[in-house]
Formats: sequence, C-alpha cells, structure tokens
Amino acid sequence: MAFQGSEGLEEQIEELEDTLRVSPAEEMPVDGPPAVEEPLLLPWDRFSSWLHCICVVGFDLELGQAVEVIYPHHSKLTEKEKTSICYLSFPDSNSGCLGDTQFCFRFRQAAGRKSSLGCFLDHFDRDAPVCLKRDQGYYYGYVYFRQVRDKSLKRGYFQKSLVLISKLPYVTFFHSLLKLIAPEYFEKQEPCLEAACNDIDRWPTPCPGKILTLPIMGVVMKLRIPTCYDKPGTSQLVQSAPSDSLVSIVLPTVHEVDLFRCFHPVFFHIQMLWELVLLGEALVVMAPSPAESSDTVLALVSCISPLRYCSDFRPYFTIHDSEFKEYTTRTQAPPSVILGVTNPFFAKTLQHWPHIIRIGDMKQAGEMAKQMKVKKLKNLKTLDSKPGVYTAYKPFLNKDEDIIKQLQKGVQQKRPSAAQNAILRRYFLELTQSFIIPLERYVASLMPLQKSISPWKSPPQLRPFNQEEFMKTLEKAGPQLTSRLKGDWIGLYRQFLRSPNFDGWFRNRRKEMMQKLEALHLEALCEEDLQLRIQKHTEVETVDLVLKLKEKLTQAEKDQLPVKTGTLPKLQAHIESIILSLPEDLQGILHKPPSP
Repeated sequence: MAFQGSEGLEEQIEELEDTLRVSPAEEMPVDGPPAVEEPLLLPWDRFSSWLHCICVVGFDLELGQAVEVIYPHHSKLTEKEKTSICYLSFPDSNSGCLGDTQFCFRFRQAAGRKSSLGCFLDHFDRDAPVCLKRDQGYYYGYVYFRQVRDKSLKRGYFQKSLVLISKLPYVTFFHSLLKLIAPEYFEKQEPCLEAACNDIDRWPTPCPGKILTLPIMGVVMKLRIPTCYDKPGTSQLVQSAPSDSLVSIVLPTVHEVDLFRCFHPVFFHIQMLWELVLLGEALVVMAPSPAESSDTVLALVSCISPLRYCSDFRPYFTIHDSEFKEYTTRTQAPPSVILGVTNPFFAKTLQHWPHIIRIGDMKQAGEMAKQMKVKKLKNLKTLDSKPGVYTAYKPFLNKDEDIIKQLQKGVQQKRPSAAQNAILRRYFLELTQSFIIPLERYVASLMPLQKSISPWKSPPQLRPFNQEEFMKTLEKAGPQLTSRLKGDWIGLYRQFLRSPNFDGWFRNRRKEMMQKLEALHLEALCEEDLQLRIQKHTEVETVDLVLKLKEKLTQAEKDQLPVKTGTLPKLQAHIESIILSLPEDLQGILHKPPSP
C-alpha cells in the first residue's frame, strides 16, 4: 500500500485533534451529538424535513414526458423545475432500460425560493458531515423507472417514473425507500402514495447521530445518519436489538455507493481520477444507462471524502437540461463540473472536454478490466468507444501499484465485493487525509493565541493564509509523514490552492475558527465580574453594555457557537443581574424580570 500503515496516519490525526477541531466536539457526549429538542411540528413538517415532494412522471404520446401527480398536493414546484424533473426522470431512448431501473439526478432550485423550515433544518445540518449537508441551491431526484411491454397502449410500452425530490444526499436510503414504495404504487396507484406520505410525516426528523426507526408501508427501516464527530472511515453499525422484532431492513449506510463496482471498468486509473476530482477538473462520464452514470458520478464525488466536493455535479445530465448550453459551449473553457451522460450526442458535443471517462456495462464487473493505458481524446468518436479514460492529463503523483495489485488479487480470489469496496474506500480516505493534514496543521497555526483574547476588546483576527508560507511547511511536515507515495506533491498543492475545492474548504474552516474565537471571547466575558465593572460606568454606558451583551447572546444562539456548557445561561444571568441594578424605568425598557 502507499501508506506507512494506518497507525502513522491515526497518530497524525490524533495529534491534530485539539488544534483542528473547533466545533463543539469537546462538549459532545460520548454517544453522539448533543440532544436536540424538537419544536412542536405542524402537519407535513416532518415529511418536509426528509422530502420536498413525490412526483409521478408519465409518458404522453402528444406531450411527451409530463408530471402527472405531485404529492403532497400543496407542494410547490416552478414550471422550470417541473420541466427539469420530466426530462431527468426518464432514461434516454438509446439506454434500452426494460424492466425496473433506479438512478438519481441533481438539478438547480429556482432562484428566490426559501424553505419555511430553513432555520429548523439548519440545526440538523450543524452536526452532519460536510458531504451530507443539505445542498442550498439544488434538489436531488431519486428515480424508480418502470418500462414494460403493454399491447393495450398505443406506444406498446408502459413507461412511468416515481421520483422522490429531496435536499438530502442520502442516495442509498432513498433508493431502498423507493424499492418499498414504487412496486406498490405501480400496482395500487395514488392511495398508496397518500399512505406512504402519511407514514413519512410520522417519522422522527433526520437527526445525525440518532438511531432512527422508520415505519413505511407495513415495513420498518432502521438506520443511523452519520455525524461530523464520527471518526472518518468508521461507520457505527446499527445493531439489531431484542425489541426489533418488527424491523425488516437495517441499512448499514445512508449515502455510500459501491466504489469498487463503480470504478471497476477504469480501476487502473483510480489515483489519477482522485487527482482530477480533488483539483475540480471538468469531467464527463459516458455510460450506457442512467443507473451507471449516476453511480459513477457519485463515486467520483465521494472519493475525496472527508473533503467536500465544492463544484457542481450532475449524476445524470440530458440535452434538455436548462444548463446544457452553458456546459457545452466551446467559446470558453469547460466549467468545473462532473457530468454523467448516456446520450451518444454528447460524444460529439463534449469532444472538447479535457477528461472523459467511458464506462461499459457494470454487470460484467466479475471480469478483469483490460484497459491499462490512458487513451488520447482524439480516439473517442462515439459512445461505442471502448471503456477507459480519455485524457492528456499527466498525474502529479507516481502511480501506486500496490492498490492495483491488491484489488486484482481480490478479483482472482473472488473476494466479496463489500471487502473490495472497503479496501478502496480506505485507500481514498488515507490518500485524502495525507493530503489534507498539512493544510489543517498550517490553518490551525493562523489562530491567535488564547491569551490574546480580551473580554473588553473585539475578538482578534485570524492571520491570512499565505501560500508561500504554507509551501515552506511541507518540507518538514508534508504528506511524506503519512504517505510513501512519491511525486510532485508541491505541484499538486499549488494546483489545489487555485481550485473551488480549496476555496470551499478554507471558507468553511475560516468560519469555524471565527466562531471558535467568538466562543472564547464569550467565555472570557462570562468569567469577568461585570457588577464590579459597571460600578465605574455611567447609566448610559451600562445600558449600552446590556444591549451589546444581549446582541452577542442572540447571535451566539443563532450561530450555535461552540461554547462550553453553561456559558450562555451564565451570560443571561449576568445580563439579568446588570438590568436589576438599574432604575426601575430602565428595567422595564430593557427587560422586565419574571415575578418571583
């Protein structure tokens, strides 16, 4: 393997934990994030915390694809959103998907729309890992498409899709849910949808860290949504309990796809693909069906976990998409986006794209992939071209032969697919962590010293990120501490620092660190003897102090600052005590204390 054993990596991660984790992890109970008190929820609020709506898309001979039903009926979709859902819910005609097919897509949310549950759902996002946070400007569509011969219909085929529209990227969970709902719906029609929606509206909200038991259509699903406090690369298995006699399905993961199955056709190039995704390069996946296209795009996006992929990605993209012109224009360089396509037209339209992955039929994954060489882009004429990676890209890092041999050996020995998937997932995780630890260490050094925090001055500022200063740290504290991979690491970092993934990562880290400084400032304020302080103040200055403290308290609650337990109640008590020291008329204006 390319690493000095996971022990070395784990030591590095543990060494960084105190300085890097600026979220409230230190205050977290052993068994997960702090308990969340659910507010009283209105009808359909619980449903809305999981799904925006459920759509039925059918095929009309005169109109083409059309949204036949939206449930619940009060759910709102703009005409543009409905059009996107219509075209993305059906495979291209060349895919030849007979029977039942499942896939997913992602599309832009109409501008200006706000969720009525926004603040409430943000609360759950706080504890979710970065890769599972809600997509602010996008919806996911999870599709169960059925196409069967039916001589009674003019077209000779029954074609219909049941689609779940959600902000949540829980692909494994929603596909499992559709396997329960869709066959029943195709048999019993709309009453079945109504029953399913009513079941979902009785579910607990999707709170990270909790074991959730979800009854649906007479079946019970059990799962756990990961948290940002979980150790990367580990999954807390949902155990069956004696009281689980009614549980039919236990999901080991809500979001992970089978990496080995997805990368099998091109697994000689997995390390290069990791670099391309890390750097936010324009990538297109050409596949024979939407299922293979969407799984491969999701696998690419997840291969840099625990880093969040910050550019746009479309697991299934069609020529009818509203962004088609924007993404296929030749007048400018291709954007930082990963597209999954199945229409042969794209082989011509996207010929100018720098990196193209051609995926064959994944059903043949038992055989060994033969394509070892990267192919030249000019050799890609049609979607019938052989599977492989078509690019002129030269990787920064030397190829890791060990992982290839390990996976090849697994195929020869008929190692279970789950084991191959685990090996590959661990490989990507260690590669990403080796890359990101030096950045984390440097960014942690930008934090001011705690002793520089004064309760009576504004919190100190972070030092700015200096690229050359960071590069100098790599000599002694670079990825060579945890990875045996050789190559141009410096070149890879320089390219990464110009990418959307670095920008997104650094913005998030900066926000966390600023919040940590605010939290430390609040804690310092709480340790002060404020009563002694106000004795030297005029009445006007005291009122000004109360208003500022109240503003800080409100902001801290709104931003959910990572303060020590008891800090906010202590600050509230300070405010109460200062108000009580003021004349009665001012007390009434500022805050009338509750009667004893």
